[in-house]
Amino acid sequence: MVTVQVSWTDEADRDLPLPAYETAGAAGADLRANFPPDARAGLTLDPGARALVPTGLRLAIPAGFEVQVRPRSGLALKHGITLPNTPGTIDSDYRGPLGVIVMNAGDAPFHIAHGDRIAQMIVAPVVQADFALVDALDDTERGAGGFGSTGRG
Repeated sequence: MVTVQVSWTDEADRDLPLPAYETAGAAGADLRANFPPDARAGLTLDPGARALVPTGLRLAIPAGFEVQVRPRSGLALKHGITLPNTPGTIDSDYRGPLGVIVMNAGDAPFHIAHGDRIAQMIVAPVVQADFALVDALDDTERGAGGFGSTGRG
């Protein structure tokens, strides 16, 4: 078990739940919209619009890990609500406020209320690589084949 330390931002509503796994087998912990006092009415996203939604949280992620922020599938299917930079990565050395960029890809306005579950976060290990400049790369069967080069689609 990895421990991610969590603290509230100054304007956060501390009565809202911390990120939580909704079932025993869940990979993602739900994140909630946590608007500052002057914006607790939430916001409405028109089709095609996007906004940075505050969570009221700051994280201390252990070295060697990241937090990935991903859409909630129910919001995506039912309302077209997604995250345009999916997955968003929160690095282990970032200590600022956690915000979620939310986009309405649906065909109707969508209201995000204070306390709504808006995204999920996944804690994942990180492997950093060394990068070595070489004169040539090894050959493979695929070679330089790009999008769709391995079959249909």
